Amino acid sequence: MPFPLSDHLAAGSRLSRLGPGLFWALDAVGAVVFALGLAGAVTHLATPDLGGPWPWLSALVLGAVLRAFANFAATAAGARRARRLKGYLRHRVFRAALRTPAGQAAPVGERAAAVVDEVEALDGWFARFEPLSLAARLSPILVLGAIALASPISALILVGALVPFALVMALAGMMAADAARAQFEALGRLSGLFVDRVRALPVVLAFQAEAAEAAQVEGAARGVARRTLTVLRFAFLSSAGLEFFAALSVALVAVYAGFNLLGLLPIPVPERLDLGRALFVLALAPEVYLPLRRLAAAYHDKQSGQAAAERLADLLTGPAIPAAGGESLRTPPEIVFENVQLAYPGGAGVGPISFIAPAGKITVLLGPSGSGKTSLLSLLVGAAHLSAGEVWVGGLRLSETRSFAKAVAWAGQSPVLAPGDVAINLALGCPGVSRERVEAVAGALGLTAALSRRPKGLDTLLDERGSGLSGGERRRIGLVRAWLKPAPILCLDEPTADLDSAAEGEVIAVLSTMAAGRTVLIATHSEQVAAMADHVVRLP
Repeated sequence: MPFPLSDHLAAGSRLSRLGPGLFWALDAVGAVVFALGLAGAVTHLATPDLGGPWPWLSALVLGAVLRAFANFAATAAGARRARRLKGYLRHRVFRAALRTPAGQAAPVGERAAAVVDEVEALDGWFARFEPLSLAARLSPILVLGAIALASPISALILVGALVPFALVMALAGMMAADAARAQFEALGRLSGLFVDRVRALPVVLAFQAEAAEAAQVEGAARGVARRTLTVLRFAFLSSAGLEFFAALSVALVAVYAGFNLLGLLPIPVPERLDLGRALFVLALAPEVYLPLRRLAAAYHDKQSGQAAAERLADLLTGPAIPAAGGESLRTPPEIVFENVQLAYPGGAGVGPISFIAPAGKITVLLGPSGSGKTSLLSLLVGAAHLSAGEVWVGGLRLSETRSFAKAVAWAGQSPVLAPGDVAINLALGCPGVSRERVEAVAGALGLTAALSRRPKGLDTLLDERGSGLSGGERRRIGLVRAWLKPAPILCLDEPTADLDSAAEGEVIAVLSTMAAGRTVLIATHSEQVAAMADHVVRLP
């Protein structure tokens, strides 16, 4: 695999390939039994005095049943293998997509395409190509061995023809690799572009940009079509080459067997075929190439899988928000920022900054836009990178813990909303909280009154955009969510922005209640919020 798997899964992947691979190899055994029965039955018809036909007919039926069972079992085992491996990878890719730091993430549409389309593109690789690659090593050896017992010369002819067959497969693979990679990249861009434009549809309509955006999507679709036709062109050419050499080798064996039977070979050979052995060899000759033809048919699955795997590798091995920590914090901690510096792309940065947020007190970070207030809060949840200095939280080092997200209740400037009603969105930070508690906190922060003009109140349905909510209502949803989360640290980013003076006063009045039993950090421009703080840090 081109991207890292855990040792356990890598071992399981190799072992799980054995099952479907051996079933495909069993198909070759069935082919040998079937050819044996066919040769015996035809020989019996030509010379009926050699005994009854039933053993040969039984071999025919047994070979057919064995092949049918092998094909069914191999397909089913491959599908189960692909489903298990895709489930594991989809879980990893989904987590990686969610944990990509802001500013370094691909568009949402491309990340969604990675979780759905690009993981799904690995299905053929896991289910068909890898098992068939194992069978392609075993089955020709089994069939050639059986042919060699009947006619060593025929086996040598087939082995000689395998060389150009293998060369055609290798050349086709090299030519198709870049084309498949380009096709998959174009498909990923198209999927991402389409999803992002659907998400931004209200903005597109508001600015009457439908024609321009439709043309952009159409251009991306035409690019996918062109690359798909290129891949198909390579597939058809390689398939024609493989079929030619397979048919040529079988024809050579047929000519040799026929002339050998008639005694008309122009050169002497150390064997003389009878009807039974000649029919056995002719029936098995195509089976030498069948596993390789199956593998060639599944080669596009490999190319698609490799292209998808390379794109997934960037997501799986790229920068990620660290896993949430801070489980050990049970009481409000003292937070010490010691010569903290943050670096942004392009050379800008914040710091060095040093201050102490006393345990159980309200500390306000006051400063103009761009002074780093939000970034300093983001450090605690792993959403910003510490370039230099140290942050101590209850004696724990941020450089070691990486994130204290589990100990932080956060209300940001743009609260994330999930499809569902308002009450469900409020309870996201505290699963299992009672409806009565949600209603009480929503009422204290004025959200219930703000939603009173809506017939369903807290049961009002929202989409992921929060359509219909004002900026102040969104802000209150974030505040209620942070209040409900039982965390010893409370971080509020501009909690009174988007609120009029009366609503700002209502929120400030309940901040002390929200802060009870917590260490509170508030980033704000508001002097009114700063006036109620225990400690104020003014940033330049």
